[in-house]
Amino acid sequence: MVRIVATLLAVLVFSFSYGKDNPVVVIKTNMGDIYVELYPDKAPKTVKNFLTYVEEGFYNGLIFHRVVKGFVIQGGGFDKNLQYRKPTHPPVENESNNGLSNVRGTIAMARTSDPHSATTQFYINLADNTFLDYGKNPQKWGYTVFGRVIKGMDVVDEIGQVPVMNVGMMINVPVKPIIIEKVEVVKDFKKED
Repeated sequence: MVRIVATLLAVLVFSFSYGKDNPVVVIKTNMGDIYVELYPDKAPKTVKNFLTYVEEGFYNGLIFHRVVKGFVIQGGGFDKNLQYRKPTHPPVENESNNGLSNVRGTIAMARTSDPHSATTQFYINLADNTFLDYGKNPQKWGYTVFGRVIKGMDVVDEIGQVPVMNVGMMINVPVKPIIIEKVEVVKDFKKED
C-alpha cells in the first residue's frame, strides 16, 4: 500500500512539475510535425543552448541523419547532402545528472566521448534507453535529457522505421532524407487531455 501511494505521489509530482510554463517547440519535418516540451528547470543550460539555435534558425534545412530502429532518431548536424553545419556557440555543460531518464519519447543531446561536448545534435528515444542515463557507464556521465515529445510520436515512430544505408563513415543514414524544415517555439500550445 505504501508503495502504491508513493508511486501515485511521484506521478502527481511529475505531472505538476512539467506543464503550463514550459516552452514547447515544433520540429517540422517532411514527414510531419513533432511537438516537444522542454524542461528548463531540469536542464537550464541545455534548454537555453537548444532554444538559442532554434531562435537563430540553425536547424532549418538540416536532417535526421541517423536512424536506428528501436533505439533513436538523431538530427541537428547535417544537411541533405550530408554537409556538416558547424555549431556557432561553445559546447554546453553536461546536465545528465538532473533526474530525467532516456525513456521512450524523450529528447536528449548527442555528444562525443567528452561529456561536455554537446552542441547542436539531439536525438529522440524510440525506446527506454536508460543505459544512456547518468551513472550508467564507467565515467558516470550520461546524455542530457531536456524534454519530451508531447504530440507527434507517431511521426517519430514512422521516421524510426525508414530504410537506412551507410554513406562513407556515416551509418544508419535514411535512404530518403528526413528534412527538418523548421524548428520554432510554439506560442500558447494547447495541451490535449
